[in-house]
Amino acid sequence: MQLHHKRCVITGAASGIGAATAHLFAREGARLVLTDRDEAKLAATVAHCQQQGAICQAVVADVGEVSGATAAVDRCLDAFGGIDVLVNNAGMLTQARCTDITLAMWDTMMAVDLRSVFLATQRALPAMLAQRWGRVINVASQLGIKGGAELCHYAAAKAGVLGFTKSLALEVSAHNILVNAIAPGPIETPLIDGLNPAWKAAKAAELPLGRFGRAEEVAPVALLLASEPGGNLFVGQTLGPNSGDVMP
Repeated sequence: MQLHHKRCVITGAASGIGAATAHLFAREGARLVLTDRDEAKLAATVAHCQQQGAICQAVVADVGEVSGATAAVDRCLDAFGGIDVLVNNAGMLTQARCTDITLAMWDTMMAVDLRSVFLATQRALPAMLAQRWGRVINVASQLGIKGGAELCHYAAAKAGVLGFTKSLALEVSAHNILVNAIAPGPIETPLIDGLNPAWKAAKAAELPLGRFGRAEEVAPVALLLASEPGGNLFVGQTLGPNSGDVMP
């Protein structure tokens, strides 16, 4: 029960890494507020967490909207009287050559994958600062480090998440608020369903591990960063469960 009674928000919790993290946090005793725009899948995640004995609430929202980005944090503050752990996991992924990326595609990517991280974190910080304890875990991507062809907008957003993570860590670590990032490699989740099959096959072949990861292999990294004493010394770090795709 590493998160016993910790008040946790997880965005993008209907599937993939978000759902796997919610399931694990529930088993570890967290009180959860989960958000996603897919109401049916989010309800399934909530039901699973409740079956594990967790107190869990759902907020159906689109983090690409300003109000949606902060909705789960607001619910956590109202329902539980504060917030201890924020996992900014929600994201989207589309594939296009730079010359074909429209302004609308670029702006939507930035709103969902980068702006939402800022907005949710900014809303959570006053409560964390008041209690002098908090953990912010931002799910980025190894492509924010190395880049990716036909993924300029996605890689740019994730690089922004990494820069935001390091900068905020410098601001708030003295207040016992630890801010870190997870930069997964290719993970078998619905996020990559729309990518070109040839691209995915080529990508798997070049990984030292020889395969994509699974969501349940990433969730324990979030638990480490959220827990005590395991996460106590991580400040502005980027942890990379990436099948060897990036070796810092």
